[in-house]
Amino acid sequence: MRDTPWVITMQPVLEVRATNGFALWPVAETESFGYMPLNGELTPLEVGTAVMNIVACNDLDPADGVRPADPLGSFLHGLLMLDTLFAAGGFRVTDSSTGVVFMPGCCNGLEDWREWHQVIEGDGQVGFGHDPDPLAERHGDVVRLTVDAEQSACPVIELPAADLRQLLAGAEHDLAGFLALAAAWAEKNLHRHAVATVAALARALDLPTPP
Repeated sequence: MRDTPWVITMQPVLEVRATNGFALWPVAETESFGYMPLNGELTPLEVGTAVMNIVACNDLDPADGVRPADPLGSFLHGLLMLDTLFAAGGFRVTDSSTGVVFMPGCCNGLEDWREWHQVIEGDGQVGFGHDPDPLAERHGDVVRLTVDAEQSACPVIELPAADLRQLLAGAEHDLAGFLALAAAWAEKNLHRHAVATVAALARALDLPTPP
């Protein structure tokens, strides 16, 4: 997470579900429909929770209907085999001076985080999910973030495009920090699945695979 001079912060956040009963590796206790910030300072339990949720986003039946027989291989199968991966969440932007929070909407994923560059580099607009319908628009040197474009008189965050560029670089750094933690975590917890899982997580977050 990074700050602008206006005390505006941007964080990559992952939508998480309840971890009750999960036993394939150690996880932290979480409740459904919350958001976990991702960065390079998470505890091993938090990393395990984040990985569990990314895997769960892709826990789909294979086309041939055949999953590996072992529980761990079965759970990881979608993440390791699907061509297109999904990590529910996005970038959360908070203006602490006003209390306005710009959140990713439903069906938005961290794999599309680079769409934020379109906001900086053009004069168009980019939506980040629906229900709510968060919308980012650039107007000259200013970027306007509308919390829910479907609502009238909706709260907005406005900031210079140069500040958004700085925030975006910080958020990317946080994502990369999380992926580095996940790589070390996978070596200790996933054993023979570690290399393939880290490569898949990198694809799900649209980042290079850690060395």
